[in-house]
Parts: sequence; C-alpha cells; structure tokens
Amino acid sequence: MMQLKIQRPCLQSVLALAVLASGALRAQTPSAQQQLPDAPRAVPVELAQQSAPAMQPAEATAPQSPPDNAAAGQNPRLTQADAESMAIKNNPRVSVARLLALAQHQVVRETRSAELPTATGSITAEDAEEASRISAGSLTASRLFEHAGAGGGVTQLITDFGRTLNLVASSRLQEKAQNASALASEEDIVLVADQAFFNALQAQALLKVAEQNVDTRNTSDVQIRELTKNNLRSTLDLSFADVNLSQAKLLLLDAQNNVDSTMAALDAVLGLDHEATYTLVQDDAPLQPPPPDSDRLIQLALRQRPDLQALNYSSQADVKFSRAQLDQLLPTVSAMGTAGSVPIRPAQYYTQNWWGAIGVNMNIPIFNGFLFTSQAKEATLRAQAASELGRGLRDRIVRDVRTAWLATNTAYQKVAVTSELLSEANMALGLAQTRYRIGLSTIVELSQAEYQQTDAAIGNTDAQYQYRLSLATLNYQIGTTP
Repeated sequence: MMQLKIQRPCLQSVLALAVLASGALRAQTPSAQQQLPDAPRAVPVELAQQSAPAMQPAEATAPQSPPDNAAAGQNPRLTQADAESMAIKNNPRVSVARLLALAQHQVVRETRSAELPTATGSITAEDAEEASRISAGSLTASRLFEHAGAGGGVTQLITDFGRTLNLVASSRLQEKAQNASALASEEDIVLVADQAFFNALQAQALLKVAEQNVDTRNTSDVQIRELTKNNLRSTLDLSFADVNLSQAKLLLLDAQNNVDSTMAALDAVLGLDHEATYTLVQDDAPLQPPPPDSDRLIQLALRQRPDLQALNYSSQADVKFSRAQLDQLLPTVSAMGTAGSVPIRPAQYYTQNWWGAIGVNMNIPIFNGFLFTSQAKEATLRAQAASELGRGLRDRIVRDVRTAWLATNTAYQKVAVTSELLSEANMALGLAQTRYRIGLSTIVELSQAEYQQTDAAIGNTDAQYQYRLSLATLNYQIGTTP
C-alpha cells in the first residue's frame, strides 16, 4: 500500500495537535478495553503520620542504613516523617545552629563570672642584693631581699549598681534567641524536606503514568498497523499512532529524568553524600479542607514563629545591654583579701613569717573622653533598630500567613475541579474510542480525547501534590514545630 505524504498545512496542523497528546488509552477491540489509571490521591500533611503503613522491624531502621529488603533488590521505604527526621539529624545547617546555641550558653557563664569571687595563688623565690632598690619598672616594693614565700589573694565584686546583672540578663536573652534560631533552622529544613519528598513522590507517580502511556500507545500502534494492513484504516491513522507512540516515549524519558533529579535533590536535603533511591510511602487517607479562618492562624503564627521569637529575644537583649553600658558611669565597689607566708627571709627585715590584709575598693569613673556615654547611646540606638526589625517581621508574617492560606484554599479547590475534569475526560475518551471502533469518527477526534484525558490525569496529580505542598508551606508560616 502506498504511504500518504502529508504536505498540506491543514493536515500538518492536525498532526501537530496529535503530537501534543501525551497520554491515551489502548485502541481496544470490543473484547478488551483498558484506560489509564486515575492520578493517585494525595493527603494533607498533618494526616501523613497518623495512618502511614506500619513498617516491619527490619524496615524501621534509619534510611541511611538500608533495611534487609534492599539486599533483595527492593528499595528501602521512606515516609514523610522519616524524611523530616533524617533531614533534621543529618543536615549541617541544623548542626551549625545547635552548636551556636551551645556556644551562646557558654557566653552566659562567661558574663556571670564577674559576679563570682576571683582567687589567685603565687609562689615566689628571689635572690637579690640585700636591700637593693628598684629604680625602674614595676614597683611592688621599694627594696629587694633574698626570700621565698607563697600566698594568695581573693577579689569579690560587692556591687557595680546593676551593670553585671544587666550583662548577664542580656547574655541569657541572647541564648534564648539563639535557641529560637536553631528551632527556626529546623523548621526551614523540615519545609525543604517536605518539598523534596512531595516533588519526588509526584515525579514517581507521573513516571507510572508515562510508563502506562507508552504501553497503551504501543498496543494501539500495533492494532492500527494490523488494521492498516487489512485496509480497515488509512495510513494517516497509522501515522498518527506512530507519532503518538514517539511522543509517549519522549514523555517517558522526561519523566524518568525528573524522577532521578528529584531523588538527587531529596538525598541532598537528607544530608546524604551518596546516591540513594527510596520507595516513597504516602498516606491514602482522604483530603481534608484547610482551616477556615486565617485570622486565627495569624495570631498563632505571631505567638509561635521561632524566627520572630528570636528577634524579640535579641531586641530585649539589646535593651539590657544598653542599660549595662549606661551603668558604666556608676562606681564599682569590690572587696579584696590577701594572705601568705615567707619561710625564707632575712630576719633583720622581717619580724614574722606571714602576712595578711583585707580591704574595700571603690572605683569612680570621672572622665574618659565621653567613651561610656557614647557606648550607651550606641547600644540604645541598636536596641531601637532591633525593635523596628521585629515590627517589620511581624508585618511580613501577617502577609505570608494570609498569602499561604489563600494559596492553600485555591489549591484545595483545584483538586475538586481537576478531579471532575478527569472524570469527564475519561467519559469523553470512552465515547471517542467507541465511535472510532465503529467508524463514526476519525483518528484526530480520538487523539484529541486521548490528549485531554492524559492532560486531565496529570493536572489532577499536580493539583493534589500542590495542595500538600501548600499545606506544608502553611504549617511553616504558622511556626508548627517539627
């Protein structure tokens, strides 16, 4: 049979429309009809942990240590909760934040040391020209004698009129701020882990659709080829089938590349330095609608967002520090004591072999070139700037929570619309297949129905995973603790 060469622009346009068809059902005989499966259902983030399939003890080990089923050719299972736990445990950003919080705790102890006594001990032996005088350098005594002795001294701050107390309070608030920052880093990593997990899960679902697409289009191509040999269909129909099969293979290649890319991104978020492939586990519970009230979510976010808490603690610490800087203008009162023994000494100059004394000292700042007043003013201005930063962050949180809530509601509505669209596309495709089998329609009509059904299936899958991602983003915006 001679092959038909398509050169007319109108036929080329029809063929281009068929090339766009990325998924289809089998071109069935009356005894065998098969449709592409509907897109897998997604569930809200907050329900993923409640009804996840229970893992066997051999599968409950950490994902970085694959369970026994990995040795049998199966990939280890990974749930959303596992991904979040691994990301928090292994991601270096979380480790850095925690180490900085521990370091800030030591700063509190360093600052508080000014309130505690200071004790020193000394052992001295000296060989000198008897009664020689010191004429330069440090003057600890006017005359030097050959002697050996040991002693110690104690210094205790009595009061500096609140400066040290304010410094300690500032350090403790900074520690709380650092702890809140560490929690904020964990929530950042949890959000990134959720996004990577859902992207990988969506890519794997679309890969299954692409594989089924290639299988059905290959079957359809074989059937139409046989019908063409028997002069029951034209070579145009066969050309459309060949083009659709090639398009399905290209879709499969893109889907496989997307799976590999999303899995590599997931490995990076999990803190792995090697390639690992998991069987991602999702919950099959029905979707739940988003919270109905955004104002309540905003108030919740303002109470529990860790980054806002960190900024508030830092602002309070700056206020305490500004007060401490101002307290430098006040006197400092300290108590001192010393005692020791001189077992080796010249008897004509030492009447006894020990010494001891106690005393109180007050340091009064008089003038140092306006250093203390300038430091106090600088600290006050920085505290005011930190307060303004906190106010700006509060405004952004209100905006982000409201935006995330609106996006979540829109995503939830899209799930219902795309589900209805998929149902209608399945019905239309069934009718188009029946019409094509009995000769009442052309391959163009069938290809268009196939394209619409595949596009609806992909759109429904995207809508469901986008809703899950929007829920994860909303949880992040309101400061849900991981």
